[in-house]
Amino acid sequence: MALSIPEIQKAAWRCPSNIALVKYWGKKGKQLPANASLSFTLADLYTETTLLCTREHPGTLVVYLDGVHQPAFEPKILEFMQRIGDLLPWLTEYGFSVATMNNFPHSSGIASSASGMGALALCMAEIHARLNNQSMDFVLASNLARLGSGSACRSIRGAVSMWGQHDDYPDSNDQHAIAVDALLHPVFQGWMDAVMLVETGSKSVSSTQGHALLSEHPYAAARFQEANRNMSRLKRILQEGDIPSFVALVESEALQLHAMMMCSSPSYMLMQPQTLSIIQKIRSFREQTGIPVVFTLDAGANVHVLYAGQQHKHLEETLFVDLAKDCERGRYICSNIAAGSASLT
Repeated sequence: MALSIPEIQKAAWRCPSNIALVKYWGKKGKQLPANASLSFTLADLYTETTLLCTREHPGTLVVYLDGVHQPAFEPKILEFMQRIGDLLPWLTEYGFSVATMNNFPHSSGIASSASGMGALALCMAEIHARLNNQSMDFVLASNLARLGSGSACRSIRGAVSMWGQHDDYPDSNDQHAIAVDALLHPVFQGWMDAVMLVETGSKSVSSTQGHALLSEHPYAAARFQEANRNMSRLKRILQEGDIPSFVALVESEALQLHAMMMCSSPSYMLMQPQTLSIIQKIRSFREQTGIPVVFTLDAGANVHVLYAGQQHKHLEETLFVDLAKDCERGRYICSNIAAGSASLT
C-alpha cells in the first residue's frame, strides 16, 4: 500500500436510528434495494461507537456492548469488513476493538442495526479520510453502512433520507442514501416519533431472514412496484403538506410490510396482540379528536407514533397514557425527527 499506516487509529461517532415511511423490504445484488425507500431520522435514538485500530494483531476483532464482551456480534462484523475490503484496503493492516452502546433496546425492531452499522461506518470513513489526507466523505460512509445493513445508509445524513434509484428523486441511487430534507412542507417541520415498546427482546425472525424470504415470495414483484409508486406519491405529499394522504400512505406501507411477512413461505408474524390494540387505539383517537397521529411499524412488534411536536404534551397526557398499557412495563421512548450523526472526538 502507498499509505503510511500509523500504529494506532481511533474514531468515535454517534449515529441515529431511522423509521421508514416507504419500506425497504427485499434485496438484489450486493446489498442493493429491490425498491426505493424514504425514512425520518430519529435523532434521539442512537448508537455511540468507538473504533480502535492497532497494528499489533492484524485481522483480530473484539466487540463490546455496554462494556460487556459480545463474541456473538463478531462474526457479522468480520463478514462486513471482508465485504468492504476493496473500498478500505487498509483494514488488513489492523486488529480492531469496537466498543458500542445504544440508548434504546437492540435487536427488537427499532433499527438498531441501522444506527449500529451507521456508527461503525462513520468511524471507518473518518479513519479512511485521515489515512488519505482527505476530508470526511459521508457518501462513502453511507455506502459502507449499506453494505453492513441496508437501512443503515439512511441514518448517515439528513432528517429525511431516501435510498434507491427513483426517477422522481434527482441524484438517487442504489449505492448510498441522499438527504431530502428540502421536501418537507412547513406543516411537517418539528414532527416527533414515540416508539411504543411492545416487545424489547430479540425478534423471532431477523430482518436478514425476512429479506431472504422475498426471493420466492408470490407477491414480491407487485410489492416492489407499489413501493416505488408510493415513493412518487410521498414526494408530493411531503411537498404539499397533505396530512390526510400522509396518514393513509404511511399506515398502508406499515401494514403491507407485515402482510408480506404473513404470506411468505414459511409464514411468520412479528406483530403481537398489543401491537393491534395500539393501532386500534390510535385510529379511534384520531377519529374522535381530529389530531393527525399516525402509526407505522418497523420489522417488529413495536409501534411508532408520528405526530406534530406541538401536540407532544397533550398526547403524553391523553393518548400515550392509554397506549402505554399495551407496552412492556409501560415503556415508550420519544424522539425528535432531525439529523443526528455526530463525531464524538
